[in-house]
Amino acid sequence: MEKTNAIDLASFYANPDRNVAVLNFNAHFITNIFDLVNSEELAAFVRLFLKEQRDKTPEDAEAKDTFNLVSPETYLATVKAILTDSPDAYAQYQPAEILASIEALYTYYRAYLRVATMTVKHNDVVSAEFMTIDQRFNNLVIRLYRQIEEKLQGHANHVYRQVNAGSSACVLLQKINWPVPAGYEDLRDIRFMSRLMLRPPMMLHTKSNKRKGHFTPTATNPIEHFTGTKDDWFCYPAMIGESLAYIYFHRDYLASGMALANLFKLADHARIENHKPDLVLMFGTPGSEGDDQPANGHYFYDAENDLYVGQVPYNDDTTYFGYMKKMCLTLHNLHMISKHKLPIHGSMVKITFTNGKTKTVVFFGDSGAGKSESIEALQTVADDEIVNIETIFDDMGSFSLEDGKLYAQGTETGAFVRLDDLSSEVAFNNMDRGIYMNPEQKNARVIIPANSWPRVVAHHEIDMWVYANNYDDAVGIHRFADEATAKDTFIAGKRRALGTTDEVGMSTTFFANPFGPVQEEAATRPIIDKVFDRLFKDDVYVGEIYTHLGNDKSQDKLNESARALLKVLLDL
Repeated sequence: MEKTNAIDLASFYANPDRNVAVLNFNAHFITNIFDLVNSEELAAFVRLFLKEQRDKTPEDAEAKDTFNLVSPETYLATVKAILTDSPDAYAQYQPAEILASIEALYTYYRAYLRVATMTVKHNDVVSAEFMTIDQRFNNLVIRLYRQIEEKLQGHANHVYRQVNAGSSACVLLQKINWPVPAGYEDLRDIRFMSRLMLRPPMMLHTKSNKRKGHFTPTATNPIEHFTGTKDDWFCYPAMIGESLAYIYFHRDYLASGMALANLFKLADHARIENHKPDLVLMFGTPGSEGDDQPANGHYFYDAENDLYVGQVPYNDDTTYFGYMKKMCLTLHNLHMISKHKLPIHGSMVKITFTNGKTKTVVFFGDSGAGKSESIEALQTVADDEIVNIETIFDDMGSFSLEDGKLYAQGTETGAFVRLDDLSSEVAFNNMDRGIYMNPEQKNARVIIPANSWPRVVAHHEIDMWVYANNYDDAVGIHRFADEATAKDTFIAGKRRALGTTDEVGMSTTFFANPFGPVQEEAATRPIIDKVFDRLFKDDVYVGEIYTHLGNDKSQDKLNESARALLKVLLDL
């Protein structure tokens, strides 16, 4: 899987093909500048940097005295000579030329997602300690850089910027015992992420920026093809709604693995030890030969162990975070269907009005239908009518019937949204907490925390359920007069695709949810019938809001629809 020019030391791993680096502080923790400049880790990274510089330099430039084209030995010897004020430090190269190369090396290193790891046998390292250890390394790296920089430029800096010089994030890893079923023994020694420290805003870049295709069932349990080891795999234990999920991923997928921290609650030690998960995902492992869409991902229901098992293969396409998120939600939704709960592809908000009323609204629809945009528009037009809009779930939830009452629960504690969908106020207010994916590209995304897990999984009553209609040219909001028409609209899952997936133009998806209901349509239909029956018996507002996004994307028309929605909510 790794490229041949990757660095793979016990203490340091770096893959330039994925811009991912892993520092293992257990194997080697560097404590001073002398050890850093003499370390095997720095020497390996300098070799990698110089190789890339040489590969992109025209052949006719090799004859020139270019510091980026020296040998790694000469490069490091020069750095050491500069640090010790040796008189022959500039015998061949001018300080300005050396400084330009040092700046390029420093920038190149910081372009990687750099994750520092520490492994503990017991939960005996408090948060402050592991973060302090990582901060010491960051301080060391930036101190080395500044010493070299200031010696080369001949004076102290006038402006200092406290960038994340050493690492982008730090993870405390721990091996935790859980009842591993027969056949799953290869997962036993893979360490769980027990605590994470992120340094947002994090700007991550992946080779893919769009999801395509569907996840499909496979006749073979993906665990049979798992080839990972405790050295190159990690596990993020997540609470997806109330489902316990063990999300295993190859270290080259650390961009997606770290982003999970802003999306799903990290399960604690007590929830993992001696507990079998409901869901297992293996991300970055070979699939089964002969499977449909082998490049996309599959799931398998292990009936013997009552376990939903997902697999997403190692390739460039699956570096897009949407694959990680949507496979997790597919497994969760399949689990919900098996418990006779109805997965909802949509957003749910609890709105508090200035008149004291609170209303819970669920916006329903497939990707790009206008769920998030409708909420943003409602905030824009509300003026002084709304005190607060609380996000219960941003993308996926479930409806359940209990004791004759209908409730909704969420899945994610965060939101994975297009940057274009966010108002400038929301975007800037959350910048210091966000994980940004390919922010300079089309379909740029950000993952931001949204709500607490207890609040997300609480039982919420439903006051309104509206279908986000982005294809009709109408404006406003419309209530369905009868159950059959409403059900037909929601089941058809019609929308005009906006380029967030590989679909183009008008499309239909069963119940607007390709992540569970599409795969288990026969099992989902009876649950839909019961939910709609309950909604109409309880006289819940079931309708559709015209978002206009599939037509001219007029903000004025969406705002007009939002005003109509606001009026209906105030009159409910």
